[in-house]
Amino acid sequence: MILTGTGESFCANPPLTGSASLKSSAWDRVYNEGKHLLMNHLNIEVPMIAAVNGPAHRHAELAVLCDIVLAADHTTFQDSAHFPNGTVPGDGVHIVWPLVLGANRGRYFLLTGQKLSAQEALTLGVVSEVLPRDRVLQRAWELADQIAKRPTLAIRYARVAMTQTLKRLMLDHLGYGLALEGLAAGEHWPAAPR
Repeated sequence: MILTGTGESFCANPPLTGSASLKSSAWDRVYNEGKHLLMNHLNIEVPMIAAVNGPAHRHAELAVLCDIVLAADHTTFQDSAHFPNGTVPGDGVHIVWPLVLGANRGRYFLLTGQKLSAQEALTLGVVSEVLPRDRVLQRAWELADQIAKRPTLAIRYARVAMTQTLKRLMLDHLGYGLALEGLAAGEHWPAAPR
């Protein structure tokens, strides 16, 4: 399976505003959809290839949870929707980024709104290859064709084996992170310390 974006970006919409005013019934929807989005992603029983065609600033974890991550050379990765926007990074990014980048670097990435270039992401092991934009999707298809030549059960069970630990981490920590995100959503930005 190949996951890519349309247009000029992978997922770079500006962060939503006004989430602090959501009622608990609306947060219940965010909680449920947030859990199901990532678990459904991990429940796909074929290897997944992310062809990141441009900026990935919101829900970039969907790309980096794929088995193979390819990035266009102009791609940047960021978590712009959470802590830089006054929101707890609890919808799975708190699990994914420290896992992919390492604990300290992952927390730094989330707390500072750091933007990683494609080359930095390659150096840090977030992506497997950096390519010119017009080659990213073509390369994803080449890899998909290579994988598809393997025995069917080997393909399926390889994905199952490689996602088991990720699923356990999500089961143990995703709901809690989403709950914390919802609890903090009603808080207004405090005055700057003197």
